[in-house]
Amino acid sequence: QVQLVESGGGLVQAGGSQRLSCAASGRTFSNYAMGWFRQAPGKEREFVAAISWSGGNTNYAGSVKGRFTISRDNAKSTVYLQMNSLKPDDTAVYYCAAGRYLYSSGTYYPQDYGAWGQGTQVTVTS
Repeated sequence: QVQLVESGGGLVQAGGSQRLSCAASGRTFSNYAMGWFRQAPGKEREFVAAISWSGGNTNYAGSVKGRFTISRDNAKSTVYLQMNSLKPDDTAVYYCAAGRYLYSSGTYYPQDYGAWGQGTQVTVTS
């Protein structure tokens, strides 16, 4: 069973940058897509970004496209989310998710992910 541990959250000013990391263990990391989701207070969890098992394909929510970049290092079993030009609306708990299916391209459907991290808080101040 895969385990996911996020890190890198914290407090940042609007316009600033932050990088989240998610370390995976428990199965062959490189065979599965990875994703990032977020949940703001009083809102449902929403898709942020996903990356295919090979790293060759990425998907982004429209609200973060051009500002956030997802990447992976299969040798370190780690996926990253580089967040630039942060806005107060980006404030949320960010969750890392591991794909449920082998060799997936990485989708925005939460049901396509079979394991979730505990989440890391990102707070953007104006």
